[in-house]
Order: sequence, then C-alpha cells, then structure tokens
Amino acid sequence: MDVKLSPAWKQLLAPEFDKPYFKVLTDFVRDEYKAAAIHSAPPVYPAARNIFRALDKCEPADIKVVIIGQDPYHGPGQANGLCFSVNDGVPFPPSLRNIFKEISDDLGTPTPVSGNLDRWAEQGVLLLNASLTVREAQPNSHSDRGWQTFTDAIVDAVSRNREGVVYMLWGSFAQRKGERLDPTRNLILKAAHPSPLSAHNGFFGCRHFSKANRYLKTPIQW
Repeated sequence: MDVKLSPAWKQLLAPEFDKPYFKVLTDFVRDEYKAAAIHSAPPVYPAARNIFRALDKCEPADIKVVIIGQDPYHGPGQANGLCFSVNDGVPFPPSLRNIFKEISDDLGTPTPVSGNLDRWAEQGVLLLNASLTVREAQPNSHSDRGWQTFTDAIVDAVSRNREGVVYMLWGSFAQRKGERLDPTRNLILKAAHPSPLSAHNGFFGCRHFSKANRYLKTPIQW
C-alpha cells in the first residue's frame, strides 16, 4: 500500500510509518486488495485510492471538527473514504439518515439531497473511521489488523497540534477513542451512536451541530 499523504500529514504521522505494526498492516491491506482483484476473496472497501481520503480532504491546520466512525460501509457502492458519507446518488444508509434528521431538527434546515459529505470536509470536518478498510459484508473484518493503532495516532496528533476543536463522539466506541482528549482545550461532545439501534437513546436531541457552531469562530454549514 503506497501511502500518499500531504506533506503536513506526513510530518505529523511520520513516526508511525517506521513502526513494525504499520508494515504488517500495509502488507495485509495490499494482499486483501490483490485477492479481491482476482476474485479469490470478497471485495474490499473503499476503493484503494480512497483509503486515506479523510486526510486528503482535510489538512491538519484546517481541522475544526472531528467525527469518528467505526468502520467503512461494507455494502457495494457505499464507502467513499469519509465516515458516514456516500457518493452523490447513493441512498442514505440508516445512520446517515438519522444524522441528517438531527441536523434538521437542531438547525431547522432541510434534509440534503446528497449524502456526500465532501462539503463538510472542505470546511474543516475530519471524517475519520477508526478502521480505514473493510471486507464486503464483514463489518470490523480489518479492525484488529493495526488500523486502530494508526487512527489513534491521528487523533493524538490532532490533539497535540490543534486546540479549539470540536470532537463529536457518538457511541461507546468513539468515546473510548477520545478518552485521551483534553476537554480544557477543546469541546468534547458525546452522544449515542446514530444507528437505528441506538439513535433514540440519546443521539436524537443531542444538538451537537448547534453546540459546535456556537463554539467555533467560523460555523460549519451543515
């Protein structure tokens, strides 16, 4: 796996690239995509060119908000490298539909016609999955291969180098990922996950989007 990142991200994450776990991870991911290409194994998502797309779309100096997902979508045509996001024309997955419902209820805005969240990333929202790849129809299939360590390093790097960032931690998984964040230097927002299984247990009504915009100097156009 050829890691092509901007100079700023490469500088922040340089220590990770020489660690033994990262070589094991990259060898594993490369083999998974190769096996999928010759149809001897399930497809892997997102497309290889989009593995690091969350970083490509949001430079470290531009980060205002961090949203942490767990896994890329594992259905055909869904994952595009940004957590919770799908490309134009793709039906909204249930969690994204619930996110849009909360935004509409919170801010009084209409539901977007597109689930492509590039528009958020371009405003400084880092849409980071904890695992950056997954096998089709096998959620968490790559989660124990080293991605967790790498994305922990991303969160730590952002925390060390940026302050005044809003972290939206939805569900226990994301909240564990954010345990080392400093609430005196940032705004830490916690709620249930937007999945249909848990959205009614504290995601709906959390008003994270208006809270974020009140905290930020330049609000996000959600």
